[in-house]
Amino acid sequence: MPQNVFLGPAGIPASAKGSTIDGIRRVAELGLNAIEVEFVYGVRMGMQMAKEVGAVAKETAVRLSVHAPYYINLCSDDQAKLAASKKRIMESVERAEAMHAEVVVFHPGFYGKLEKAEAFDRVTAACTELADNTPKDVKLGIETTGKSGAFGTLDEVVEVCKSVHGCVPVVDFAHIYARNVGKIDYAAVLDALKPLKLAHIHSHFSNIEYTAKGERNHLVLDGHPAFKPLAQEILKRNLGITIICESPVLELDALKMKGVIESLLRE
Repeated sequence: MPQNVFLGPAGIPASAKGSTIDGIRRVAELGLNAIEVEFVYGVRMGMQMAKEVGAVAKETAVRLSVHAPYYINLCSDDQAKLAASKKRIMESVERAEAMHAEVVVFHPGFYGKLEKAEAFDRVTAACTELADNTPKDVKLGIETTGKSGAFGTLDEVVEVCKSVHGCVPVVDFAHIYARNVGKIDYAAVLDALKPLKLAHIHSHFSNIEYTAKGERNHLVLDGHPAFKPLAQEILKRNLGITIICESPVLELDALKMKGVIESLLRE
């Protein structure tokens, strides 16, 4: 594997004993080198445990990222919901700093009745406030979203990241594919990131079920979008990238992706 490519599961591997630390050690045993710590249903990890997680990740050379809770809407009219959303992100940032994770991933919110331009302004304002309170070694990762009603097209995410220092895009290739109703041009996606001059790209990958309104479910890696063309683009461009596998079979599909990359290197 190239030294600048990191692969691993979204959460604790199914073959691990159960804790995040067990998950990190299992990732390393499998020959993978990344894991996204999932706080998607709430931040329930204490600061001391976060420090221990970071120590084990350093020991095993596993790259860490954090996924903040799903219950976030930076477009909300409800000030209590907006404040709670920011609080969940900042709680995730605190744990990320303690474990030396480099990015905190979150879904920014929903358009609701807003015009897209107003939703953009609200997300940008909230991210500016959050970034002002985030340590420099932790990035706020704005994820591309898979549903047409959610803020987070690739263009929107890139534009927020241009405007707010400390924010980076999290490219969910499956979400882009679903939102475009079964279409993705990997070269165009990666080209769209060039203005940001990223040293390292954080991304998610899986196959996905979708409707005209976008994503429905993440699927195992046996169909669409195809991974091999993405792997070819990554190698051709010599990209520094983390690919987090969001397949239902987590580490199995992460290993499958690793196999695809290694087979291309042998060609």
